[in-house]
Amino acid sequence: MSSFIRGTAVLMVAVFMTKLLGFVYRIQFMRVAGEEAVGIYMTAYPAFIFFLSLVQLGVPIAIAKVIAELEVKGQRAQIAAVMKTASFITILTAIVFIPASILFVPYLATTLLGNAESATALYAGIAIVPIAAIGGLVRGYFQGIARLEETAWSQIIEQIFRIALITWMLPIILSADNHAMNAAYAMGITLLAEGISVLYLLFKYQQQKKRRKQKRAKTRHPFEPILSIALPSSGSKLFGTFTWFLEPIIFLRALSMAGIGAVAATSLYGIISGVLVPLLLFPAFIPYALSVVLVPAVSGAAASSNKKKLQERIHLALRLSALTGAFAAAVFFIHGEVLAEKLFHVKEGGSYMTILAPVFFFYYIQGPLYSILQATGDAKPGMMNSVYGGIAKLGVMFVLASQPGLQETGAVLAIGFGVLVTSFLHIATMRKNKATATGFTIFALPYTSFILTAVMRPIFLPIGKLGLIGECILTSLFLLVILMLFRQVKFSDFLLFKKLVKHR
Repeated sequence: MSSFIRGTAVLMVAVFMTKLLGFVYRIQFMRVAGEEAVGIYMTAYPAFIFFLSLVQLGVPIAIAKVIAELEVKGQRAQIAAVMKTASFITILTAIVFIPASILFVPYLATTLLGNAESATALYAGIAIVPIAAIGGLVRGYFQGIARLEETAWSQIIEQIFRIALITWMLPIILSADNHAMNAAYAMGITLLAEGISVLYLLFKYQQQKKRRKQKRAKTRHPFEPILSIALPSSGSKLFGTFTWFLEPIIFLRALSMAGIGAVAATSLYGIISGVLVPLLLFPAFIPYALSVVLVPAVSGAAASSNKKKLQERIHLALRLSALTGAFAAAVFFIHGEVLAEKLFHVKEGGSYMTILAPVFFFYYIQGPLYSILQATGDAKPGMMNSVYGGIAKLGVMFVLASQPGLQETGAVLAIGFGVLVTSFLHIATMRKNKATATGFTIFALPYTSFILTAVMRPIFLPIGKLGLIGECILTSLFLLVILMLFRQVKFSDFLLFKKLVKHR
């Protein structure tokens, strides 16, 4: 159990650094390029992620699970064969889907997005796909052997290069009158940073192979064990990225029906998806780290039939995720609008934080829940949950956002509705598995604590006297007291944290 906690803690610190650097990048991008360029970039970025998901086909998560099981069984000699098979599958998918993506770009840019100039940014995004696919394979390998430091450092390196390039390179090549080209330059910067990150990963991969004395595989691992995990996982991820891919299209179309012009709608989408949602998800480094660690950790516990270890890891991951969600929801519900204005100089849209913050508590538990479903053999039900949530989000978005009286507020409500549907379906699916021994209380009490904080904090401690940082800290302390009264945070948790830090 201690190795699971230590591994998670190391990844949390690394992902926090990545998130922080990514946050700095977004602030710089907004200030340097402006709202319209960010809007074009954010409408093109989901297409890049969708094209990448087509090429990856869920193989990285399958590598992590298969290699983790081989490690538990002491069959390390087969790992090289697994990587050979995974690489073969990825090459085949790249040959099929990358040319198809290139041919699809003109229709996507002109007809679906309604902005032919965004094609340049889309082409730059496709150029990133093969580089990112290679990185995904290596990350899956390191995740499987529980060497998460390499993955974390690669992400930190990538973000540092992105910040440096966006700060010093973009202002030099920036075009004041061509926002679409500025978005393409930003996508090109992402390509360069991704390339540096993958080179680092490949270097560490070769080092690890020599250290573990892995020989070059003469034969490939069977396709079936990898595809049996990859295809259900890819189904969920593909649909998730496909709904994200459709999101800007439906958003822009619905707002045009409500009477908002294309330029204004694109800028609004850039603010919502490029500012508000990333700000809400900034503390998500904890659930993300848990999601990454959970698949091999729970798979290993299940493979060794250790039911006690399985339940301990699941309960700890869900409790930490729920607590993180409670703190994030409380801070962003009370102070979110001011944070958006101070950090990003955003004058419109900050008020939507009060709508999204209570809902995004459930986003914080969504990733760990899906990782648990994958690791316990419920990947297919988890995939269907994501499908239902995605359909619900897009349907509600089109109906509400096209109403003249709602417009972008309807789109924000739809985003929250999709999160709720997927998260509650994941909870219901997991409760059917008696081996997890998980109930609703693990989520209900932290959420109740958030509600009490949102209501009582302004009453007992008036807001606005301590400055923004001081107010956020005071809100967090107020919530912490309530959580301790509900016994969701215990004194033993602090002792465990102290022991962990001392050990590291």
